[in-house]
Amino acid sequence: MSPFEEVLEQYEPMISSIIRKLHIYREFEQFRQAGRIALWQAWSRFDETKGDFPPYAYRSIHGALLDELKRETRFSDVHVPAEDDLLEHASTKTDSDTSASSRLEEVLAQLTAEEKELVTLLYEDRVMQTVCAAHFGISVAGVKKRRERLLGKLRGQLGN
Repeated sequence: MSPFEEVLEQYEPMISSIIRKLHIYREFEQFRQAGRIALWQAWSRFDETKGDFPPYAYRSIHGALLDELKRETRFSDVHVPAEDDLLEHASTKTDSDTSASSRLEEVLAQLTAEEKELVTLLYEDRVMQTVCAAHFGISVAGVKKRRERLLGKLRGQLGN
């Protein structure tokens, strides 16, 4: 077997191909690095008596990238992006920011009952998106879409 740098150079197109086949469209470097690590692990564990290296490398890289996708999905289902600090701030207001929080309360009062419930679940009760999806009877993607629309609506009204 040749040194790993040569193997990496030879199999870099395979990593890119797997990334395209899995329809990974963001954070390429994170996934590319996960593919490189999987290639290194496959290279260090490979036993020539059990078969050829290319199929083994392909399955190792493919599996590692699938694991990384699952890990990222689990993380995004549990964690709320930092851009939502305004709503978190409103739930823990102090006397010094009563004007900003009163404006936010006015805007929140204009929301529909379902939108208010979503805000309460996500930002006050800190419920996971999967639980919200079950509560509303929709998919997690549906909760994410509603949350994004709601945040856009709030930004628009607070910006005026």
